[in-house]
Amino acid sequence: MSRDEQLKQRWDNLVSLLSDKFADGETLDLDAIIYLVGVQELGKVHQSFKKDEKLNLMHIAICRLLEPYGYYEFDYFDKDGWPHYKVKEQLPHLKAGEQSVLMKEALVNYFLEREVIE
Repeated sequence: MSRDEQLKQRWDNLVSLLSDKFADGETLDLDAIIYLVGVQELGKVHQSFKKDEKLNLMHIAICRLLEPYGYYEFDYFDKDGWPHYKVKEQLPHLKAGEQSVLMKEALVNYFLEREVIE
């Protein structure tokens, strides 16, 4: 199986699993899954968040997801327990489709590490 086929298969499996668990079967999109990672990384899973906090959660997730690629590095937790990252390397300019593939790959790797998917 090619790398692209394996990524697609794992991505579809991840979307199905998370959609069943968190969206009553409605299909979660990429942004929703990134948001879930942000909530997981913050560790406050039963809290409601304001709009600006939701954007911050997505930023946390993106930093955490791209950390293994060398773009971000964890820096510290603030007094409210929110993680902060510093930029190690600027992201290359990517087309929308390339960004989507990178994020899907990063998400699949994140959930593989946690043994949520195989």
